[in-house]
Amino acid sequence: MTVAIACVIYLFILIFLSYLGYKGTKSTTDYLLGGRQTHPFIMALSYGATFISTSAVIGFGGLAASTGLGILWLAFLNVAIGVLLAFIIFGKRAHKVGLKLDAHTFPELLGKRFNSPLMQVTAGGMIFLFMPIYAAAVMKGGVNFMETYFHIPYDVSLLIFVAIVAIYVMVGGFKAVMYTDAFQGMILFCAMGALVVVAYVMLGGVIPAHEKLTALASAPDVRKDIAGIASRGFLGWTSMPAAGSPLWWSLVSSVIGAVGFGALAQPQLVVRFMTVKSEKELNRAVLSGGIFIMVMTGGAYVVGALSNVIIHSDTGKIAIAAAGGVNDKIIPYFITNYLPEWYGAIFLLSMLAASMSTLSAQFHTMGTAAGRDIGGVLMPKYKHSLSINRYGMAVTILISLLLAWLAKYLDGGDAIIAKGTIIFFEMTICAFLAVYIGALFSEKMPKCAAEAGMFAGGISWFVWTFFISNNAKSLALCKIITGKGTLLEGSRFEWFSNIGTSFIGLGISVIAIFVAWYLDNKRKGAGSVDV
Repeated sequence: MTVAIACVIYLFILIFLSYLGYKGTKSTTDYLLGGRQTHPFIMALSYGATFISTSAVIGFGGLAASTGLGILWLAFLNVAIGVLLAFIIFGKRAHKVGLKLDAHTFPELLGKRFNSPLMQVTAGGMIFLFMPIYAAAVMKGGVNFMETYFHIPYDVSLLIFVAIVAIYVMVGGFKAVMYTDAFQGMILFCAMGALVVVAYVMLGGVIPAHEKLTALASAPDVRKDIAGIASRGFLGWTSMPAAGSPLWWSLVSSVIGAVGFGALAQPQLVVRFMTVKSEKELNRAVLSGGIFIMVMTGGAYVVGALSNVIIHSDTGKIAIAAAGGVNDKIIPYFITNYLPEWYGAIFLLSMLAASMSTLSAQFHTMGTAAGRDIGGVLMPKYKHSLSINRYGMAVTILISLLLAWLAKYLDGGDAIIAKGTIIFFEMTICAFLAVYIGALFSEKMPKCAAEAGMFAGGISWFVWTFFISNNAKSLALCKIITGKGTLLEGSRFEWFSNIGTSFIGLGISVIAIFVAWYLDNKRKGAGSVDV
C-alpha cells in the first residue's frame, strides 16, 4: 500500500509538470530548447538527472561491487570534467555559438558552425541509430528494479515503464523534460544521500566499513569466488586493479576514460547549455550541479562496493554470487533484502526518477535528431514542424524498446547496463569530441577537416566496438558474421581487445582532422563560420 500510494502521487506530479510543459510549448524553440529561458537551478538539476541514470546507480554501482572502488576515479572526472569543465568552459562557448547560429540541436550546431548539412545529417543519423543502445541500457536498469521489487515480469514492466515516459515527452516537449527532470533530480539526491548514510551505519561507520571491505578479499571463503577476476588483475575492493592488467585497461580506458571524458560531447547534455538566458546562468548552476553529481556517482559506487560486506556477513557470499552472477541485479538485490520496506519504496521511486529523467532526454534527443537534423535538412519544409519530431521520437522509442527487450538475452544480462552506456559514450568521444572542440574554440578549422574527423572517428568507433573490443562479444554482430566473439579472439593479439574504443577512435579522429587540415592549408577557414 505504501508503494502504491507513493507511485500514484509520483505519477500525478509528473502529469501536472508535463501539462505545464505542454501549455508552455507554443513554438519550435519551446519544444526543442524550452524557449531559452530556463532557470539555472532547473538546468543544473535537469543536467544532473539526465547524466545520472540507472546506468550510474544500477549499472556502475553493480560494477563497483564486482571490481572495487577504483571506479571512484570516474566520480572525480564526472565532477571535474562533467560539471566544472563542461559548464565553465564548454558550456559558455556552446551557449554563445548556439545562440549566434540559432542552433536548436547538437548536430545542428556542428552543421551550421561548419556550413555542412552533411555533418548535421550524419551526426543526427548516428544519434538516431546508436543512442537507442544507451536508452535500452537505461530502460533495463529501471525495469530490473521493478522486476526485482514488484516481481512483475520483465516484459510487462518494460512496456509500462516506457509508455509513461514516452507520453509526457512526446506531448510536453523540452519544457516537460526540464520540469520533470528537476523534480526527479531532487528525489534522486535525497534517496542516494540517505542510502550512503544507511550503508555506513550498518557497518559501524566510515573507517570500520572500509576496513571490513579491505579485509574481505583475504577471507578464505571469498578467495575462490574472486579467483576468476583476480586472474585479470583484481587486487581487492579498496585497491585499483594491477597496473597494466586486462581489468586495469578495461576500467581505465573503457569505464573511467569513456564515461569521464564522454560527458563533454553528449548531445542531450550539450543542448542544455543552450536553454539558459545567458552565460552567467551557467556559473550559477555549477555549485548545485557539482554537488548533485558528486553525491549521486560517488554514493552509488561506494554503496555498490560496501554491499559485499553486508551481503557476505548474512549469506556467506559476495554480492555478485548472491545476485545470481548478474552485476545489474546487485543493487536491486541489496535494497530489497537489507533495507526497510518503506525505504525500498522511496528508492524505487528514485530509480524510476533516474531512468525516466535520462530516458526523457534521450527520447527528446533521438526524436529531434530524426525530425530536425535528418528530416529538416532533407525536407526543409518540415524543419519547423513539431509533428515530424514526434514521429521521429516514436520510431526511436520503438527501436530502444526492442533493444531493451533483447538486452536480457545478451551476454546473460551481465553488466549490460554499464556496457550499453559505455558504448554510446565512446561513440560521442570518437565521432564528436574533437570536432566539437574545433567548432567551439577554432575559427579556422575548415569544413573538410571537421567532416574528416567525424567520419574517421565514427567509422573507427564502429569497427573497434562491434568487431575488436570485448564489448563486441555482448553485441554479437561479430559472432554472427565471423563465428568469433571478436576478430582477435584466439590470436596472439587478443589482449588488444581490452583497450577502450575511445582511445583508438579519438586518436584516429584527431589525426584525420590534422591531415585534412594540412592538405587543405591553401583554403584555411573556407566553409566555416566566424564566431
